[in-house]
Formats: sequence, C-alpha cells, structure tokens
Amino acid sequence: MERSLYERLGGAAGITKIVDDLVEAHLSNPTIRARFLPYLDRPDVVAEVKRHTCDFLGTASGGPECYKGRTMPDAHRGMNITEEEFAAAVNDVLATLERNNIDEGSRAEILGMVSSLKVEIVDL
Repeated sequence: MERSLYERLGGAAGITKIVDDLVEAHLSNPTIRARFLPYLDRPDVVAEVKRHTCDFLGTASGGPECYKGRTMPDAHRGMNITEEEFAAAVNDVLATLERNNIDEGSRAEILGMVSSLKVEIVDL
C-alpha cells in the first residue's frame, strides 16, 4: 500500500520543519522578502502564519489536521501579489521540499496543489 503524501512529508513533524524552512527561504528571496519583513517584529503573527500553513498542508496532504484559516482569496486579497512573486514563492516551496529530501513524485503533487491556487492568490 502506498504511503499518503502526508506520510511522505514526514507527518506533522516533517511538515513543521518544511514550513519553518520555507519561511526562511521566503525571507532570503529578494523577490518576496519585503512582504515578510514587517512580520519579523511580530513573532505572534509569524507563529500564526506558520500554524495555518502547517494545518493547510497537513489537511491538503491527507493528514489529521483541520485547516480553519481564511480562504486563499480572503487571505491574499488586497496584497496585489504579482505573477513574478507567485513564481518566486513556488520556487521556494520546491527548493525547500528538495532540501528536506522530499521525493520527486511528492514534490510534483505539491506543485500541482500550489499551482491550482494561483487564481486564488495572484492579483487580488
């Protein structure tokens, strides 16, 4: 029997590590860094974003987590995220997964999920 995507990501602990590494990747990415810098003075906000991201990824990958955050359009409305910024974030996701030794098939599944959200995130 094939392991679920959630299991291939390492379960809750693996997803938490991936999300922590992803936030660091975004902070290092010159294309999207400025969007995240204001939150560095608000550790409570950073923790909430990380928790929501872990819950979202856990839910989307078949884990027991239950995402209760805002919808993608509601979370990104008014941010005017560009195609370039979205692409930079996706590249960070894929690079972070690779650095965490997530297999190619699982990375492709995540890419499909993230790509499907583009219409709910870009230019809102």
